[in-house]
Amino acid sequence: MERRVFGVETEFGITHQGGEHRGLPPDELARYIFRPVLKWGRSSNVFIPNASRLYLDVGSHPEYATAECDDLLDLIASDRAGELIMHDLAQRAQAAMAEDGFDGSVYLLKNNVDSQGNSYGSHENYMIPRTTHFRRLSTILLPFLVTRQILVGAGRLVPATDETPAHYAFSQRADHMWEGISSATTRSRPIINTRDEPHADAALHRRLHVIVGDSNMSETTSLLRYGATDLVLRMVESGVPVGDFELENPIGAIRHISHDITGTATVKVRNGPEMTAVDIQSGLLDRARRFVRENGAHHAQVEQIFELWERTLQAVASGDHSSIERDIDWAIKKRLLTDVAERGGLRQGHPKLEQLDMAYHDVHPRRGVFNVLAAHGRVSTQLQPERIERAIVDPPSTTRAALRGRFLSTARALGAEHTVDWVHHKLVDRPLDALMLKDPLLADDPRLDTLLAKLGDRVETLREQNLAQRREQAVPLALSERYTLASPREFAEPPLI
Repeated sequence: MERRVFGVETEFGITHQGGEHRGLPPDELARYIFRPVLKWGRSSNVFIPNASRLYLDVGSHPEYATAECDDLLDLIASDRAGELIMHDLAQRAQAAMAEDGFDGSVYLLKNNVDSQGNSYGSHENYMIPRTTHFRRLSTILLPFLVTRQILVGAGRLVPATDETPAHYAFSQRADHMWEGISSATTRSRPIINTRDEPHADAALHRRLHVIVGDSNMSETTSLLRYGATDLVLRMVESGVPVGDFELENPIGAIRHISHDITGTATVKVRNGPEMTAVDIQSGLLDRARRFVRENGAHHAQVEQIFELWERTLQAVASGDHSSIERDIDWAIKKRLLTDVAERGGLRQGHPKLEQLDMAYHDVHPRRGVFNVLAAHGRVSTQLQPERIERAIVDPPSTTRAALRGRFLSTARALGAEHTVDWVHHKLVDRPLDALMLKDPLLADDPRLDTLLAKLGDRVETLREQNLAQRREQAVPLALSERYTLASPREFAEPPLI
């Protein structure tokens, strides 16, 4: 099967809990966080030497977009590296604020909703052939994405309202979707965004932009999220029969499913009977298995994805979530909240539980609740820490990200003024020699050697230097310490943001 390029963009929630002083508002806090970025790249929108993009998004949300990956584990590693890079920036901000007389702590949260009901996203990108029939794609993909939350939702403790009591939901993002398909992103959030920006050869490729997903802390959940979506896309692209699960009301369905943790909520299928999310996902899983039997597995994690997919559906259908409480974000968090509530005699909407819901997503390696659970072996992992640390400074080696990373590191180490985006690579004093890389799967190109050769003899010298020295020269945003994790009783709960 053909290789696919993936990427994910993560917006982070930020808050400052002041000591003696009132916490700084998000816009001022964001300026502190991006001070090193501005100093390093003279912009709040930069590409860094691991070939990922770091920028400040609308609403004062720091955002990290992974480099292009054609391997699911590379994608997860790049995403996890983004958490650590952002954490490093948050710690630098906290130190700078202390020097300016602002005490307290900076919290960086990889979640999707704050206590005021504002939402920020985790956007998936999948390269698909330009020839893919978009109507067929949306007809199949929308039901999959609407029901996917029972597999890979982050989980959310929903506060009580005048109409409903506090309760637990599968997804943080589901309540903030307003259309099935649209070119909008913030004004009227769709499940699938149709803005046609392929960042590649537009005659050959299209970038499928999915903005319905929850940010995941669990590496296993991430593997299922991207892997199952990739399998469904491959079935669509191959033109095989997938079944008719088109929903009559996708937006009503996504909310209805999210708020029924029993998994028994039914939704109306346009050309058939009412079905549960488990019914729809089970049908798609069966067809995906048949597709792989007939066409072969396209990567080493396919069987693991099938096993996770099936085990999660069985857990939801049975109401016994114990089999996925190490692997799936919403189930890990639900178990944690239940345990704390039972030990403390707390009601469902107690503020301590709401704070714990937030603290689960704190990216601080020694304080964040998920990271503390991981340190004590209470959740499953996919990657060795060394692979994540490498991804902080090294781009994926099998896509054009390798070329972008090499260009950035070399130009920066030699003090050469340069500009770069997903496609273009330019030395400022040689604008006519700009390099355009329109193939995301191209990991080697002699044109880059030609361009870098224009920097002079030091390029060859740089190649021969020790890798660690090159990293130190090229990546001031790399971590300044090795992190060890605290015991569960040591974590501090962030305030509601």
